[in-house]
Amino acid sequence: MDLKNKHLVLGLTGGIACYKAAELCRLLVKQGATVQVVMTAAAERFITPVTMQALSGRTVYSSQWDAREPNNMPHINLGREADAIVIAPCSADFMARLVQGQSDELLSLMCLARPIERVPLLLAPAMNREMWAHPATQRNMAQLQRDGTTILGVGSGEQACGETGDGRMLEPAELVHDLIAFFQPKLLAGQHVLVTAGPTYEAIDPVRGITNRSSGKMGFAVARAAQEAGAQVTLVAGPVALPTPRGVTRIDVRSARQMFDATLAQATQATIFIATAAVADWRPVAEAEHKIKKDGSGAAPQLAFTENPDILATVAQSPRARSGELLCVGFAAESQDLLAHAQAKLERKGVPLIVGNIGPAAFGQDDNALLLVSADGARELPRASKLELARALVQTCAQMLRRPS
Repeated sequence: MDLKNKHLVLGLTGGIACYKAAELCRLLVKQGATVQVVMTAAAERFITPVTMQALSGRTVYSSQWDAREPNNMPHINLGREADAIVIAPCSADFMARLVQGQSDELLSLMCLARPIERVPLLLAPAMNREMWAHPATQRNMAQLQRDGTTILGVGSGEQACGETGDGRMLEPAELVHDLIAFFQPKLLAGQHVLVTAGPTYEAIDPVRGITNRSSGKMGFAVARAAQEAGAQVTLVAGPVALPTPRGVTRIDVRSARQMFDATLAQATQATIFIATAAVADWRPVAEAEHKIKKDGSGAAPQLAFTENPDILATVAQSPRARSGELLCVGFAAESQDLLAHAQAKLERKGVPLIVGNIGPAAFGQDDNALLLVSADGARELPRASKLELARALVQTCAQMLRRPS
């Protein structure tokens, strides 16, 4: 319910992508928003107002002369009530009309009459690839951005005309994610956040290895929350089957040494490093060239282990971290005595914040409970969704950045 208490005007303009607007409306309502649909006459050629009314639970508007409004001014009333106006799909023609301030029908009139300082306008363009690439469209988009409009971007792929390229309207789930992110406070604007997530895999032979139960969900939630907060985010991910959060740069690795190399390379540009990954402490000294077979004797193979490099401690001791240019945050996944182990790790790693959790109770789950441990003491974050906890962690990081050094 990330959009609870948000009232959105969903505008539809002419285009085959109107079929996606039905699912978008459904998902917005599911996220807690109230949705008022406004359609152009061209949009009604592609999808009926009846469909949108059924999904939004509200009467659809399409005419500036709608007598249902007591003062006959829906272009004023509907815009004043909104937390945002979202045009999805937004055609090339409608973008041009917005640039010129043309307003001879309800939707463009409402966009023009909205209080710009408190009712943002967001556009999800949808058009043929040639129309999208045309200099006129690109000029119009640039002008709209200068005017304060948010362009949500386009997708790439097959188009209804049979061609393939940029210009598709983003998928409804992508748009909902972008809208949720839009309303999040931009606490980390201008920051570059580096996150490690998931387990590592240390090979024994070509088919076997040592790993752990980390799903990567907490780290991916942290990456998403940081991106929502306005940061540039790089995610170094171990072997997990999770989609990359929107707007996040992802680097896939497998072993602890690969994660070490990738993290150190990225840490030179980061301002915040959040080490959520469950990195293997040990690895086999050597990986067998072929699968180790049973020989019938019942004897187990003898494996020798060596310690993996300590990613968090290494980054925390780097010149940028020691000078305060890089804020380092570690995670401690324990099975008992969480506070004591987290405090010990805080001292051992030399970082300002350790985030502790009971690993067996969190691995693979969508929720968790965290313990934030710093030199100032310990603070519990009660069980909640991992995304909600990640947003609380982002807020804590933002507060730490604002403290005088």
